[in-house]
Amino acid sequence: MSFRALLFSSNFPKSPPETISTRTKPNPTRCLIRSPVNSPHGCRLSRLSATEGRRRRSGKVYADVREIADSLRELVKFGDSLNDAVASEDDLDSAVPWWEQFPKRWVIVILCFSAFLLCNMDRVNMSIAILPMSAEFNWNPATVGLIQSSFFWGYLLTQIAGGIWADTVGGKTVLGFGVVWWSIATALTPVAAKLGLPFLLVVRAFMGIGEGVAMPAMNNILSKWVPVAERSRSLALVYSGMYLGSVTGLAFSPFLIHQFGWPSVFYSFGSLGTVWFALWLNKAYSSPIEDPELLPQEKKLIVTNCISKQPVKTIPWKLILSKPPVWALIVSHFCHNWGTFILLTWMPTYYHQVLKFNLTDSGLICVLPWLTMAFSANLGGWIADTLVSKGLSVTTVRKIMQSIGFLGPAFFLTQLSHVNSPAMAVLCMACSQGTDAFSQSGLYSNHQDIAPRYSGVLLGLSNTAGVLAGVFGTAATGYILQHGSWDNVFEVSVGLYLVGTVVWNLFSTGEKILD
Repeated sequence: MSFRALLFSSNFPKSPPETISTRTKPNPTRCLIRSPVNSPHGCRLSRLSATEGRRRRSGKVYADVREIADSLRELVKFGDSLNDAVASEDDLDSAVPWWEQFPKRWVIVILCFSAFLLCNMDRVNMSIAILPMSAEFNWNPATVGLIQSSFFWGYLLTQIAGGIWADTVGGKTVLGFGVVWWSIATALTPVAAKLGLPFLLVVRAFMGIGEGVAMPAMNNILSKWVPVAERSRSLALVYSGMYLGSVTGLAFSPFLIHQFGWPSVFYSFGSLGTVWFALWLNKAYSSPIEDPELLPQEKKLIVTNCISKQPVKTIPWKLILSKPPVWALIVSHFCHNWGTFILLTWMPTYYHQVLKFNLTDSGLICVLPWLTMAFSANLGGWIADTLVSKGLSVTTVRKIMQSIGFLGPAFFLTQLSHVNSPAMAVLCMACSQGTDAFSQSGLYSNHQDIAPRYSGVLLGLSNTAGVLAGVFGTAATGYILQHGSWDNVFEVSVGLYLVGTVVWNLFSTGEKILD
């Protein structure tokens, strides 16, 4: 119904009739058409007869009637403009092109997803390129382990610092810096390798500095852009970019090396960062309030559905470090990442040395475990949410999921020494990685369970322990291989998985312990 129809179908409350001269009270019987609307002056507006109109064209009644009519015309004009505004809002979908109707918050999510895709592409390409590089430069296994671990030197430095920086200047600046920084370091890797080992170690550490800020910056920007009801889906998509980045890097690196030589991997992957950065500068903002092109409807949706948390001014370090579940999280993260980072950096070498796959086969076969992880992570999240919705406590669910994330990889790694065919070895590796991904619903979800207000601090603490596992585990694997065998490498990982299982089940909780 239009505003005009609504206005003239309503009755205003009557005012005292004395506001119009008592000598000129309207006579309803003299009206040809009577309006159902009462004027603000208390009389019902009517269309007077021609004779009545001529007789009263002068005097107070005519002035009052004209004033009332002018007021009503203004009201009707206002109503029409209001109708136009409502109609324009209702017809916004047809007025705005379809590509501009796509939610801007999901543009931000997709850009973060692509950043994490590049992140792992640039990280895993060394695990493939290290094979021809070590042959060219005569590196022994210990040197290879040192090179692989040098990435984590820089990665370790920016875990907590990246979060503080993102909270201070905004996630757009920090994530943009990280992608540009690690892309330049990737492109400089062949130059550094030819200059000498120290230069290569420094460049790889610089690359770790850039990638270390990615996760805290992403968490910062998504916490402002994504409503609570969509946060799980958005985070799942972004983190799946890491798995698919590993798949992409492992799949394309052998082809590039075979066609153009090993330096082409670093040049081509590094150049992709400039394309991403151009899109990021043009499309991304640290918060929806800063985006001048954001549609009002979406801005209202984001602002009204994002929980605004009070900023943390002081961190109770003593209280945090006095809680056993916090230490269970830190220790378990270390035990988990030891095995995960070994698989990330050393598996192509394992396939090449033990299973006798050539370079191309090593890269393609390495794709399967990461695809399995992408599937299992989402499956584990669905199972965990279902169990919680059916009444199982969060503590029990977290312990179940993380126990699968520990014991599954431990079991399948122990089977590697008993299998005789390459196909079975690849299957065991895929199952190991697949069950490892259940940790996404275990320890990786536990930070917000036990301390939602300090979850960023806890993530920095536990992920620092996880990065240390990458530093020591990757380097130790090279040392073990020089003095032992792959069975010894897997035995260390299995032992740490078992330690993590015991610590997690004894001391972890899904209840909030810090407010």
